[in-house]
Amino acid sequence: MQQILEASLKHPKPDHQFTYGTAGFRMKADLLDSVMFRVGILAVLRSKSHNKSVGVMVTASHNPEQDNGVKLVEPMGDMLKSEWEQYAIQLANSSQDKLLETIQEIIRLQNIDWSKPVHVIIGRDTRPSGPALVQSLKDGVESCGGVLQDIGVVTTPQLHYVTRCINTKSAYGEPTNEGYYRKLSAAFKKIVGGKPVQTPLVVDCANGVGAIALKELAAAIGPEYLQVRQTHTDVQGKGVLNYQCGADFVKLYQKAPVGTELKPLERACSLDGDADRIVFYYLDSSSVFKLLDGDKIATLAASFIMKLIKTSGVTNDGKPLHVGLVQTAYANGSSTSYVRDVMQVPVVFTPTGVKHLHHEAEHFDVGVYFEANGHGTVLFSPECVNAFHAYKPSNQAQTEAIEILRALSDLINQTVGDALSDMLMVESILVVLGQSFAQWDNAYTDLPSRQEKVKVSNRHLFVPINADTELSSPIELQHKINALVKNYPKGRCFVRPSGTEDIVRVYAEAETRQQTDELAFKVCGIVFDSYGGVGDRPATYLKE
Repeated sequence: MQQILEASLKHPKPDHQFTYGTAGFRMKADLLDSVMFRVGILAVLRSKSHNKSVGVMVTASHNPEQDNGVKLVEPMGDMLKSEWEQYAIQLANSSQDKLLETIQEIIRLQNIDWSKPVHVIIGRDTRPSGPALVQSLKDGVESCGGVLQDIGVVTTPQLHYVTRCINTKSAYGEPTNEGYYRKLSAAFKKIVGGKPVQTPLVVDCANGVGAIALKELAAAIGPEYLQVRQTHTDVQGKGVLNYQCGADFVKLYQKAPVGTELKPLERACSLDGDADRIVFYYLDSSSVFKLLDGDKIATLAASFIMKLIKTSGVTNDGKPLHVGLVQTAYANGSSTSYVRDVMQVPVVFTPTGVKHLHHEAEHFDVGVYFEANGHGTVLFSPECVNAFHAYKPSNQAQTEAIEILRALSDLINQTVGDALSDMLMVESILVVLGQSFAQWDNAYTDLPSRQEKVKVSNRHLFVPINADTELSSPIELQHKINALVKNYPKGRCFVRPSGTEDIVRVYAEAETRQQTDELAFKVCGIVFDSYGGVGDRPATYLKE
């Protein structure tokens, strides 16, 4: 243990309080040196507790280039368990003289055998701060005698994929970047082979690692199956990562990335900086921008898979396979109605955060989950995949359907939301259906929505319940929201606190844009005026 203490002196903790959330640790890169060292120690402890390999990804995803972050990946490629998030926070915030004590307490609580071997897989995105932070991480792992595998610059989903492959002894796939490309390309070609190729897809790579990965993936697939035109591919430029481009920019501003000129009906999509989320979009025949976000992706996937299961006749030992959709409060109300009432697919709501969605999706044979921001995937239970492969179809239609289902279970990343895997999933579905973006979009029409932030003195006053759709406190604020919503056809509004800063987020929907904006700005006004608004009152906020 002494070598840990000596090594830690090279990575002193700044005067800062660190928090670990769904995104891991994420902040300005110059604050992260000590955090990285201690996450290296945490990775060793987690590896020893499992007696398996764990992953560590250095990324700040869709954040600006000056930020960075780090998160741990469990052996099967899922996110760190909540109990261990608390250990991460304790280690990151431990004073120098208490560090060994904190480590020993985790060893005691988890009954960790320190003699167990350690294997930690490390990946990073393209941020210029990455190499130095990876070195800090390595120092932490090596101070504990751990064995490292640095897989270099990769997308976040590739790191998750490699981690799962290693721990399944390659049953999930070959644990290399090339194995990832081969698995996805083979599955995609099985689905689309022999069918007319779609028009070229414009792919905004957010000037991030997705540009590198997509170039390799597209080459593995071949232009006779997939045609893409990559934009925003500058992975060396200073300050360009996620700047005026990427999935978050497109979702937030409801327009194409700066510098991307689209023709009417031209198909496009945007990745984010670490390629774990994606949104699609196009201009209609009148050159009006149309966004196809996570809700649209989820409904497309769920409806297509439902039809395939019905056509194939596949069951789980005679029992029907259950398909379910998991959403958050931010899902557009029209998408929820379409899935529940038209598709007849069960919808479950969870609090915001991918880990909640992922966990709930595991309760279905086929669990579809996407946040509106485009982060999500489709999970197939092991029993479901076994049923696909054991099933013996009796006619051509059943054969075609079951073969597509088998290929989809390989094409769709089972560990985490994956922009490239999701891109291929959407593309393959549209090829099979022979649909354009406009036809996909026509399944339902989104209600107008607005999301606002209100600065408050204390976000902890606001306590969300019922999957973030209501407040238990302040209860009088919830009563006021309920009363206001009744005045707007198809109205819906909720307030939830940020997990990291003193702001609350206000989300509203209604039948028209004017009604939506009015509802949102009235609730913003109530929050600001009566519940601790900070700073100048924005002119857009309305009185009741």
